[in-house]
Amino acid sequence: MSFFSFKNSSPIYFYFISIIAFVLANIIRDKSVPVYYILLLTGLVFFILGFMKRMKTK
Repeated sequence: MSFFSFKNSSPIYFYFISIIAFVLANIIRDKSVPVYYILLLTGLVFFILGFMKRMKTK
């Protein structure tokens, strides 16, 4: 996936990816702590990207 496809995507996709990352982080929390934190950070980054993209389009 290239940078341009991220640039042209809708904010809802970023929110959807962040929700998936948060759900997976909660499932994996007890099994692997490093993966848990990686998924939490991924979810947070995609949430912030979606929020920034939404504010730009308004």
